[in-house]
Amino acid sequence: MVSRQRRLVARPANPRWGGRTVGRAPMKILVFGQTGQVATELAQLDGVTCLGREQADLSDPGACEAVIAGCDADAVINAAAYTAVDKAEEDRDTAMIVNAMAPTAMAAAAAARGIPFVHISTDYVFDGSGQRPWQPDAPTGPLGVYGASKLGGEKGVAAAGGAHAILRTSWVFSAHGANFVKTMRRLGAERDALTIVADQIGGPTPARDIAAVCVEIARALTQDPSKSGTYHFSGAPDISWADFAREIFAQSGLSVDVTDIPTSQYPTPAQRPLNSRLDCSTTTATFGIPRPDWRTGLAGVLSDLNT
Repeated sequence: MVSRQRRLVARPANPRWGGRTVGRAPMKILVFGQTGQVATELAQLDGVTCLGREQADLSDPGACEAVIAGCDADAVINAAAYTAVDKAEEDRDTAMIVNAMAPTAMAAAAAARGIPFVHISTDYVFDGSGQRPWQPDAPTGPLGVYGASKLGGEKGVAAAGGAHAILRTSWVFSAHGANFVKTMRRLGAERDALTIVADQIGGPTPARDIAAVCVEIARALTQDPSKSGTYHFSGAPDISWADFAREIFAQSGLSVDVTDIPTSQYPTPAQRPLNSRLDCSTTTATFGIPRPDWRTGLAGVLSDLNT
C-alpha cells in the first residue's frame, strides 16, 4: 500500500484556474484507487490517502462502505473503476459491481458521515450521436456494458442524498499506466506510418488536471453542499484520435505518416461513441475552473516520460 496523509501546504497558483490554489487549509481526503492514472496523480497531493485493492476491494461494496464509515476523512474521491471497456461486454456482473454498486455504497456511507463524495465518470454514458458537446443534463444512452455500469454508478451516487459531484471526463492520459499517448510514442518509435480513427471526436484530458479539479470540487462542496450535481471536465480543443496522434508525434519529434480511417475499419467488441465532446461550461460557472489546454498537458507528460 502506498499511502500518503500529510499536512496541506500552499501550492503555486495554477494560472488556468485564475490564480486558485489547491491547498488553502488542512483537509484530509480519502481516495479509492491507487494505481490508476488519476489516483496516481492524487497521491502526489498533500492530505491525500489512497487505498489499493488490499485495503478496499471494489468488488465488495460493503467493505468500501465500512472503510468510509470508519475513517476520519473530510471528503472522499472515487478514482477507481472497472475500465476494461471491451472485456466488460463479457464480464457484465463484475463491471456492474465495481462501477455501479460500489460507488453507490461509497456515496451512501459518505452521506451518512456528512462529507462530500466526488465520483469520476465518463463520456461513455452518452450514445455519441450528433456533433454538439454533451451538456451534463443531456439524455444518456450508453452503447455498451461499460457505459451502462458507469451510468448505474452515477444514479446511485445522486440517489444517496449527500453532498456529491459526478465528474464526467474523457480520453485520460498521463505518464502513468496504459493510455493513448504512451501507445502512440511506442508505435511511433517502431513504425513510420499508422492508420488511426478520425471520426471519434473528444477532448483529451491530463490526469493531473483531473486530480486537481477533484480536490478543488471536494473543497467547494465542504463549504457549499448546494453545489452538488453532475459536471463535465475535459481538455480543449476537441480533436480526433488521428489529430491527437499527430500532435503527440510532433511534440515527441517522431516522423510518422498518419492516415485517417473511420471507426468501421477498426472494429472492437464494445462500440465507441463518435461524439465525446463535453460541454464544461457549468463546471467553469460553478467552480471557476476552465477547460485545460491538453497540448500544454501533453508537453508536461512527454517531459515526464523523457526524464
